[in-house]
Amino acid sequence: MKLQVKDLCLSFDNSLILNHIEFDVKDGEFVAILGPSGCGKSTILNILAGLLVADSCIVTVDNKEVKGISNHFSYMPQSDLLLPWKTILDNVTLYGQINGNRKEAVEQAKQEFKRFGLDGYQDAYPSQLSGGMRQRAAFLRTALCKAEILLLDEPFGALDVITRNDMQDWLLNLRKEYNRTNLLVTHDIDEALYLADRILILSNKPSRIIKEIDLSSIEKNRDWLFGQGELKKEIFELLKGENNA
Repeated sequence: MKLQVKDLCLSFDNSLILNHIEFDVKDGEFVAILGPSGCGKSTILNILAGLLVADSCIVTVDNKEVKGISNHFSYMPQSDLLLPWKTILDNVTLYGQINGNRKEAVEQAKQEFKRFGLDGYQDAYPSQLSGGMRQRAAFLRTALCKAEILLLDEPFGALDVITRNDMQDWLLNLRKEYNRTNLLVTHDIDEALYLADRILILSNKPSRIIKEIDLSSIEKNRDWLFGQGELKKEIFELLKGENNA
């Protein structure tokens, strides 16, 4: 396994938020986490990224324990967080600049701009880009961190339906060329079904994994997704039940 998470517990103000959560992710696998609003989905990513400290948790990458902030993870939050006063090239190479490798980062970024649909926008500013292009720039910045595991926190949640669908298609195509292990948090059932090899469904707080759906053997496209009414209903009823719990 590329990533293993064991005995993840977190409390806040004497209230248990995450309740002994355990899961693993294979090398190159795309796993989505679904759950009711406020159940702690994003909190899991924050813990893996080293931004929060759990009450208990054992995280291993390639069978070696990882603690705190590490180079194994690259985190893309819900907002693109592009700096408005910097060009797109400067924004996507921030990691290299911070680590003293700006020249190398710039050269690599220039080679990737076309693949990420940003060719010709190196010297543009964030305000000159559409929402979808800003998200692609944010994703490029995340990818340039060279981490093996990408943590994606509802990266397309703020986009309109058409743009979000386009970005999902783009991400699937990119994945074939840019092989990384992905852990996605989303509230969108369709997005989880379309993008993920496996879906982990969380309960309400205190959160635990209540169901795992394996989609790894399925050839997926939009037509397949449109025909999954029963599966969508099953997931919806699980989430609805947890919201009413």
